[in-house]
Amino acid sequence: MIRLMATAGVATCALALGACDEGKLETGAPVAGGASAVAMMRTAAGADVGRATATEVSGGLRITVDVKDMPAGTHGAHIHTTGRCDAPGFETAGGHWNPTSMKHGTMNPQGPHQGDIPNLIIDSGGRGTVAATIPNATMTGLLDTDGAAFIVHAGPDDLKTDPSGNSGGRVACGVFQPS
Repeated sequence: MIRLMATAGVATCALALGACDEGKLETGAPVAGGASAVAMMRTAAGADVGRATATEVSGGLRITVDVKDMPAGTHGAHIHTTGRCDAPGFETAGGHWNPTSMKHGTMNPQGPHQGDIPNLIIDSGGRGTVAATIPNATMTGLLDTDGAAFIVHAGPDDLKTDPSGNSGGRVACGVFQPS
C-alpha cells in the first residue's frame, strides 16, 4: 500500500512538472471565487460510476477523480478534448486535451498533454481515486466552445506512447459541466 501511494505520488509530482518539495505535492492554493466543473462518469450501459472534478487553483487546475463499481486494476485516465460521451465507445469525446501541442505521457521527453492524468488504480472492491494538478491549465480552456470529457480507459497508460499511452478502449465517460 505504501509503495502504491509513493508511486502515485511520484507520477503526480512528475505531472506537476517538478512542483514537489521534500516529498510533498504542491497542489496550488484555492482561488477565491474560483470556478469548478464536474463530469459525472457513466459506463456505456449508463451505470453511474463516479465523477471527475476540475477546480481552479493557483497556477492551474486540480483534477480529482473518484470512481466506484469499476473493474479492478490499473486504468488510463485522461481529459478528452470534446464534451460528448456517446456510447458505446465514447469516441465522440475526441483525443486527449492537448492545447499545448505536446506528445503523450509524463515519461515522454516531449510530453505531456494537459489531459494526461496519472493512472487510476481501482481496488478489488471496484473503487479508485486519483488527483493531479495540471500547471497552466485554465477553466476557460477546459470549458471551451465544445467542452471537455473525462475518460477512464480499459487498461493502464504506459505514460509515454503517443497519442494515448496504449491504454485501450474507453470504459467510462463524463462531460465536464460548470458547478
